[in-house]
Amino acid sequence: MVPSQIVQGMRLYTLLTSMFMHVEPLHLLGNMLYLYVFGDNVEDVFGHVGYLGFYVLCGIVAALTHIASVLGTPDLYSGVVGASGAISGVLGAYVILFPKTKVLTLVTYLIIPIPAIAFIGFWFVLQWLSVYLDASGGVAYWAHIGGFIVGAVLALTVGLALKKARDARLRF
Repeated sequence: MVPSQIVQGMRLYTLLTSMFMHVEPLHLLGNMLYLYVFGDNVEDVFGHVGYLGFYVLCGIVAALTHIASVLGTPDLYSGVVGASGAISGVLGAYVILFPKTKVLTLVTYLIIPIPAIAFIGFWFVLQWLSVYLDASGGVAYWAHIGGFIVGAVLALTVGLALKKARDARLRF
């Protein structure tokens, strides 16, 4: 997805297709790890079709956030790929829907359980710091932030009610 083309109304389909492309295998594996750890619980709340819509919406908002962040800069002409913005939406939803759930985390040589709100909160702070320390290195950090925020908002406005209804069904 090349931001300048989107701004000109060209190749709009790349807002979607770029979410399913990755630069290298490590990029893909990192995204898949986050989806494996956090995605299934969020999908349980939204349902299969709802989760797909949620994921795509988070990815598109993430891409638009990135585009807004590069307006007036040379990066407007640099292409971006990856699912990180959509996956950031999953993280935003997870922290709202499951804040106290423990995430097994490798810290030096130990695997310790950390509350999701602390794990994802730390990750979110790193995204902000990377933006303000200008440590992009080709990473679209604003896309991560935009995806995270829309995921959290969708979890607050739709997800919590869906989770409550799901939990009520499971009690019977």
